[in-house]
Amino acid sequence: MSIPLAPGSGSLAGVVVLDLSRVLAGPYAAQTLADLGATVIKIENPRDPDVSRGFPPYLTHGDDEFSAYYAQYNRGKLGVGLDLAAPGGTETLLDLVRRADILVENFRPGTMDKLGVGYDVLRAANPHLVYVAVSGYGQTGSRSRRPAFDNTAQAAGGMWSMNGYPGQPPVRVGVTIGDLSATLFAVIGTLAALRHAERTGEGQLVDVAQVDSILALTETAVVDYTVRGVEAEPAGNEHAWVRPYELFDCADGQVFFGAYTDKLWRASCELFGSPEVADDPEIDTMRKRFDAEVYARRVKPVVAGWLRDRTKAELEALAGDVIPLTAIKTIGEVVDDPGIAERDMIVEADYGDLGVLRMFGQPIKLSATPATPARVANRFAEHSDAVLTGLAGYDADRIAALRASGALS
Repeated sequence: MSIPLAPGSGSLAGVVVLDLSRVLAGPYAAQTLADLGATVIKIENPRDPDVSRGFPPYLTHGDDEFSAYYAQYNRGKLGVGLDLAAPGGTETLLDLVRRADILVENFRPGTMDKLGVGYDVLRAANPHLVYVAVSGYGQTGSRSRRPAFDNTAQAAGGMWSMNGYPGQPPVRVGVTIGDLSATLFAVIGTLAALRHAERTGEGQLVDVAQVDSILALTETAVVDYTVRGVEAEPAGNEHAWVRPYELFDCADGQVFFGAYTDKLWRASCELFGSPEVADDPEIDTMRKRFDAEVYARRVKPVVAGWLRDRTKAELEALAGDVIPLTAIKTIGEVVDDPGIAERDMIVEADYGDLGVLRMFGQPIKLSATPATPARVANRFAEHSDAVLTGLAGYDADRIAALRASGALS
């Protein structure tokens, strides 16, 4: 097929993805597939484009502006404006589906059915299609139709109740972890289903819920409750039972210190000039140091004394290669960190007069088929004609008729 801007390499080269999703969880999953080489086509309703196009911050040049938020989660995609409710809209989508491998959507369950293009309809059009549905509560169950945002998942999945400081109201995780966790599980599910489809010709529904995804990230909280009857509570910067494993003040900020094993604890005592502490019979084993009262009385003051008068740089230079000791960095420090640059985790995309956008890269590093994250995002409906010509085989007259009906932008 001949589709412009399609990457010529990558593990997913030749895989065609239709991205009908909006904002974050769906778009980020589809963008990850694009980074890995898939041809991803972003399909937006001309009457109601992806709302994240209006999210700050913005690249600006005169009266022109472009959402950097949108750009970060839709890089490398082709843009089509298609109204499924207009005459010819659903037929056009079905023609694209027949030539696609994956479709991603994150509408409330039932929305695609109302539009006449639910999973059963699309599966009939293309039996090997991998249909990825990301939603708040999933496609099944009594709560499936409930509206949901990231905070919904954090609340319903238990994570909100665990985060914050003891004795204070719980605090939401500071990033949209409900969306981001669903993104990761959606990508994993998509690749598993794609492998099955390529082997057997059989597509399937990949059903990923934000609430489920959050629950799967609550670490030991579930088994602590089912085995011991203990409910997770906010613990601030401390771990529930691993000690020392938390934030400590230093001369110019804070660091994470996590030398909790016997080997790491002994190495810390040597590094900080306190070898006798390693043999103190009250705190000479990991199990003893895990005791909350012993930790607060004996261990934490020792560690605080080691760190408080040294700078972040001094501490990392002294101990960073030996024990888990890491400066708590601002995002500005992270973006400018040479170690981050060495891993290509800040990439640049050139938006012409709007400037160069620096954004996070792709954490999946493949030795033979590297990802290509440093690409621009699509303007609205930027590639409608080219995609319908190159993928669906439409001629100019048919495209003009769709545009006249209001189905195509």
